[in-house]
Amino acid sequence: MTRRRAISGMLVDVVKQSVLLSVPDVDLRESVAVRLSAAGYQVTPVATGTDAMTELLARHYDLIVVDMEIPDLYDLARHRPVLAERPPIICMTTCEALDTLVPELGTEVEDYVTKPCRIPELLARVRVQLRQPELRYRDLTLDEVVYQAWRGERQLDVTPAEYRMLRHLLVNAGRVLSKEQLSRSVWGESRGDNAIERLISRLRQKVDLAGPPLIHTKRGFGYRLGSL
Repeated sequence: MTRRRAISGMLVDVVKQSVLLSVPDVDLRESVAVRLSAAGYQVTPVATGTDAMTELLARHYDLIVVDMEIPDLYDLARHRPVLAERPPIICMTTCEALDTLVPELGTEVEDYVTKPCRIPELLARVRVQLRQPELRYRDLTLDEVVYQAWRGERQLDVTPAEYRMLRHLLVNAGRVLSKEQLSRSVWGESRGDNAIERLISRLRQKVDLAGPPLIHTKRGFGYRLGSL
């Protein structure tokens, strides 16, 4: 889904890629949904294969994440061929080989994570499947293929952690993000305020070295990427 949002007098296209999340365990479903939403995806969580099929028949999804323990998995597999569009699938499973998943859900299975799954690993695999070649805000560009950042014609020498933070700020341009939100987007866990402050400081030295500053502090709340 693409929506337009006004930020400091300009319109920015914000692309929200859609993920259908089918997980029977309520705690795991909520945990994964929260993390995917925080990463910038539009998430629809459901508990059964029947609910998943209802959603797939009603609207387009860019990706399906399915727990192989959903009670009506085979019903989902049997009815999927009627879909005009078949989005790729990431499975959460106890299986250790992708080949064992294909008979159930077909050749659209692109990847899997073994259970008990680590959410940061699942997020990384989702990003691979939904990778956009380029993300842009004003003259700031992130190349999602080679993981490089540019400010105008100047390439930014960013570390992996700095890239993840900059990406999270960019896909949420105009929104104030707390240190807790940024910490989880970068490391998958909460870390101390000092770690975030040091990372923000290094990013500012690189991103805002030349040109109008893009990274701003809202004291007591967090940080945002945007214009003054």
